[in-house]
Amino acid sequence: MSGCRRRFLAAAGTAVLGGCTAPVAEPAAFEDHERHDTTIGFAGDTMLGRDLNRHYGQDDVDPASVWGDLQPRLKSLDAVCCNLECCLSTRGEPFPDRTYHFRGDPEWAVPALSAGNVRFASLANNHAMDYGTVALTDTIDALEAAGIDVAGAGESPAAAREPATFSVGAVTVAVVSFADRYVGYAATDDRPGITHIKPDPANPETQQVVEEALERAQAHDPDLLVASVHWGPNWAERPSELLIAFGHWLVDQGVDLVHGHSAHVVQAIERYGNGVVLHDTGDFVDDFGTKDDLGNDQSYLFEVTLEDGRLEEIRLVPIAINDGVSRASEDEAAWLRKTMRDRSETFGTTYERDGDGLVVSL
Repeated sequence: MSGCRRRFLAAAGTAVLGGCTAPVAEPAAFEDHERHDTTIGFAGDTMLGRDLNRHYGQDDVDPASVWGDLQPRLKSLDAVCCNLECCLSTRGEPFPDRTYHFRGDPEWAVPALSAGNVRFASLANNHAMDYGTVALTDTIDALEAAGIDVAGAGESPAAAREPATFSVGAVTVAVVSFADRYVGYAATDDRPGITHIKPDPANPETQQVVEEALERAQAHDPDLLVASVHWGPNWAERPSELLIAFGHWLVDQGVDLVHGHSAHVVQAIERYGNGVVLHDTGDFVDDFGTKDDLGNDQSYLFEVTLEDGRLEEIRLVPIAINDGVSRASEDEAAWLRKTMRDRSETFGTTYERDGDGLVVSL
């Protein structure tokens, strides 16, 4: 990563509002640190349907505006990875017996993802097939045509388990993706779908599916091996003991970084063995509103920096979600810092203040 780009990330304690630069009250704490090779942003659930689709899909609206004043930060990174919590298609019918159906028009949604520097999208989740197999395959085709790699879904179980492999700067990355629901969306021998598993390290079928996917990924000898996992219930502030054990097992199998999502709220970062578990990266953009006092409309962009191909640090950039994304306000950022520290206490994770966010040295 260039020194100019690194200085931007360190000093980005200002927000652009109405064309003016307004100082954030808290000074950046890490302005004079070493240069690093590559920084990849990991973000949570990204849902571009319903209200977002109706607004940003209009002809006179710039798709990039969904990222608000966060876009310069996203563009400054070497890449962004997220969980795409919807299908991107104008075809298909609502999947039966489902409460929610999420779908965005690829004509605006794909350019929006590209404008947000998204390089990889996980499709292993419980909304990838909300409009059937045709919408799922449309999603894969549209993303791949735009140079956005995918994993976790495909024409067959084998295709769904195939890793995404790509280069980001000097770093080679391989990502495998799994979901613990919805089993009705699982790929079968005669139907496209997602890679469904039970997140239980003692489950023989899970062992077989995960080990096969990881073996394929490790054959590429990546610098960074990521497991992007849609796991656990919505609105859970902390992972269950079973999910903690499963995350540990993934690291024991050689995963460097577990990219967790599903809860719609941020959970702890845990250093375990030779890897790191992002138990839940919360939401990135959606129209979900707020749930009680869980603060699901506030989240983090998790910026993972590697030096010479090795995990070096993670910066947590506070964001707010309201008809798009923006940098969090001072009060929102303060709430996020306290919340992340509280939710991480049981794992012994130490966070240092970094401007309006946090940083973890690895």
